[in-house]
Amino acid sequence: MNISLARDLNLILSGYSELNKPRVGRGIAERLNMTFVDVREQVEHLLDKDLESVREKFGERRVAVIENDVMDGLVLRRGAVIRVNATTLVSSERRQSIMRTGFTACLTARLDALLQRSHITLGARYHDPAMRGEVLSLLRRESAVFQLDGVERFDVTDNSEREIIERLVAWWQTVAVVRG
Repeated sequence: MNISLARDLNLILSGYSELNKPRVGRGIAERLNMTFVDVREQVEHLLDKDLESVREKFGERRVAVIENDVMDGLVLRRGAVIRVNATTLVSSERRQSIMRTGFTACLTARLDALLQRSHITLGARYHDPAMRGEVLSLLRRESAVFQLDGVERFDVTDNSEREIIERLVAWWQTVAVVRG
């Protein structure tokens, strides 16, 4: 029996933004010899601006429209590691179509670790109650991805970037096997 990895499947990588940095997705794609696609990078490329400035100037709805356009294009993509933040995946009009193209892995961590990472990332701004409220609101919105069918959850609280990549590569090698 010949065993190989399906080259027509995507690995959809999602989860809390801080845990799901593009480096992890790029590392997985490199190890699996797959293309890497970052939805956020594609949106920023189309807008020729970073997402935060677009949100401030035009609002969340404008960003959502562009994200849906990018997700439309990804429905046809195969053999890629697709990094998409949980909020975009949950709210996308193309969520089911995208998820049918492969397997979805969602990175998570304990709440204390998520808050600590947010504190480190935001520095002094974390002490502003409004900023902390935004962080908690984002965590709540992104947790909706755990309610979706077909999402494999990975608690990576105590894992290094290298260990996360190794875990996901090993998982992919078990779920994307073609027997012939």
